[in-house]
Amino acid sequence: QVQLAESGGGLVQPGGSLRLSCVASESIFSAGVTAWFRQVPGKEREFVVAKKWIGGSTSYDDSVKGRFTISRDNAKNTVYLQMNSLKPEDTANYYCAASRRTLITSTLRRPGSYDYWGQGTQVTVSS
Repeated sequence: QVQLAESGGGLVQPGGSLRLSCVASESIFSAGVTAWFRQVPGKEREFVVAKKWIGGSTSYDDSVKGRFTISRDNAKNTVYLQMNSLKPEDTANYYCAASRRTLITSTLRRPGSYDYWGQGTQVTVSS
């Protein structure tokens, strides 16, 4: 069973930056799809970004487009989420998710499409 572990969350002022990391217990980021979701208490888990490693297409939610970037380091079994120009509305618990399957684009935003999840890391944007 693949295990994912997020880190890098914290408290940051509006306009600031954070880089989240997601480390996998085995090689899973060389193919398939990796995504980041976020969730605030009382709300459904929300799609942030998904990357298809074969072909390289990336889908960002409109709320983060131009501010967030997903990348990977295969040698470290790690995926990153670089978050710039952070806003208070970005405050949430951020989760890394992965699937070994090549998902069709219409399913990327669905949490149920992913087989592996981390425990989350809290990001708080506040002055």
